[in-house]
Amino acid sequence: MSYASGGGGGGERATKRSAFHIDYGGGVSLRRLAQPEALARGMITQGSAQLRTLGRSLRTGAAMAVVFQEDLKNTSRKIFDPQDRLLVRLNRSFVVSCIVSIAVDPVFFYAPQVTANGGNLCVGISRDLAISASVVRTVVDLFFAARIVLQFRTAYIAPSSRVFGRGELVIDTAQIAARYFRRFFAADLLSVLPLPQIVIWKFLHRSKGAAVLSTKDALLIIVFLQYIPRVVRIYPLSSELKRTSGAFAESAYAGAAYYLLWYMLASHIVGASWYLLSIERVSDCWKKACNEFPGCNKIYMYCGNDHQKGFLEWRTITRQYINETCEPRDGVMPFNYGIYTPAVRSDVIKSNDFTSKLLYCLWWGLANLSTLGQGLQTSIYTGEALFSIFLATFGLILMAMLIGNIQTYLQSMTVRLEEMRVKRRDSEQWMHHRLLPQELRERVRRYDAYKWVNTRGVDEEALVANLPKDLRRDIKRHLCLGLVRRVPLFANMDERLLDAICERLRPALYTERTFIIREGDPVDQMLFIIRGCLESITTDGGRSGFFNRSLLEESDFCGEELLTWALDPKAGLSLPSSTRTVRALSEVEAFALHSDELKFVAGQFRRMHSKQTTMLVSRFAANAMRGVHRQRSRRADEVLMMPMPKPSEPDFGADY
Repeated sequence: MSYASGGGGGGERATKRSAFHIDYGGGVSLRRLAQPEALARGMITQGSAQLRTLGRSLRTGAAMAVVFQEDLKNTSRKIFDPQDRLLVRLNRSFVVSCIVSIAVDPVFFYAPQVTANGGNLCVGISRDLAISASVVRTVVDLFFAARIVLQFRTAYIAPSSRVFGRGELVIDTAQIAARYFRRFFAADLLSVLPLPQIVIWKFLHRSKGAAVLSTKDALLIIVFLQYIPRVVRIYPLSSELKRTSGAFAESAYAGAAYYLLWYMLASHIVGASWYLLSIERVSDCWKKACNEFPGCNKIYMYCGNDHQKGFLEWRTITRQYINETCEPRDGVMPFNYGIYTPAVRSDVIKSNDFTSKLLYCLWWGLANLSTLGQGLQTSIYTGEALFSIFLATFGLILMAMLIGNIQTYLQSMTVRLEEMRVKRRDSEQWMHHRLLPQELRERVRRYDAYKWVNTRGVDEEALVANLPKDLRRDIKRHLCLGLVRRVPLFANMDERLLDAICERLRPALYTERTFIIREGDPVDQMLFIIRGCLESITTDGGRSGFFNRSLLEESDFCGEELLTWALDPKAGLSLPSSTRTVRALSEVEAFALHSDELKFVAGQFRRMHSKQTTMLVSRFAANAMRGVHRQRSRRADEVLMMPMPKPSEPDFGADY
């Protein structure tokens, strides 16, 4: 960048030449300022504006679309990590909200009720219950809507990067939105639509009467249609929680209670549906009685029409015929209600107490789901027979899936969880017995939790060891060969030697602020970093006060002092000393190659060390020593190049 001085034409030309232009790819090019008013601003104002433009362009143009988990906090984008603890808790809350919404929707079925006022029977809708259910459903929908917005700001793991650890996070908002639109946006949008509230609102703001029938039918259809996306959405969300946090419920009893809750929820849905269909069956009896009287208007079956002409005749019919035909008298049912007889006989359809209605219908649903509807006495009514068939089939599916899942959860899933809890309890008892300070206890707990999230209690080495040798070699090559080749000494080595090294690499995990090795300690392993960030510090630079710090990230390695020691046949048994202190700045996942394994490989494949390999070893050691000597010679040059004091001028006038 050049600076122009002076005024006139030279200043104008220099001003035009010094203008910046930043493209979206991050490149810097020169462009001419065609605006004549730019000349009047002055060099200082224009230069500051150019610097501001440069800063904005660099911030937007250099943004990354894919980052690792530990680098997400360093980006300027408002993107959430799917494995963040706060987001995991929000997802669990969202699962709970899904369950709450599924439990709230059947409450709309209890809004219709049979009203008996002064001997007059009619079907109406409880305004208080309808409004209360609408308010609760609206609150749940608002939580749904908030999570939909959050989905557009939640990163996801790129499928192509799952080879190492948990992979890379895609933070590009366009890719996140496109993925969400392709997968669950439609289901979430259908789930959050306030259709039951709209139906209730329309009923409360228009004339009563026959509107009760349409409202009752609309609620039945809408609730069951919205059940499809709500239930479908819960399963992938629960699976996502298991992937990010290790388990949806760490306690065996919590997992069993979770599935039992679903069984109770299904009983609640069946009981509410049975209540609504009971009112429908009572209406059928009333319609049949009304058809036997000429001039009977069926709109009087619904509350709110007592002011219309003909209501007195309907009340007479109600008192004289409907009560005798449709209402129980002395425990005898004149009309065959079939499976809805308990609802009519117990007067639960006429009760204004919501709690009693809810508990009674819940008991009915739970009892008949558990027995697969074996005790039901079904009439020849088509709708009743279909509902009984559905009840028996649904109960059988629940018994096979949900109750079976409880048994499976307790017998298989809890094996590793129980082992983890036993180890955690033993660890806590041991730390308490040894009086470890709180800081050390927290480090132990953090490591155990990090290891569980990454391995889920699975012994990866045992799984790979049970595979055939050729398959085990191919897997190790796929996982480790790229990391091993990053070492310059291994880049041109024999393939069989590289395979032997890969087979002996072991996974290693380190939590934040863990010291991998300290300066001066013997180096007993070499680390190949898969994920995470480490800090490497040295004070061995050949002079006092020397300090050097560097960062090690993905695909880097440390502990290279073992290479020359292992490949040198004249090296003794004493391990080389570390020249650096390496500390984990974040959670680190790596492959470790221990000194005895490296020495064994070098001894077995000594005959494969060609002249080129020997030259590479010497060159690698020479480069390492050259770096140390360069630091020492730089200090010596600084001493030699210090200006000598100027000698005093001779005084020729002095007397000798």
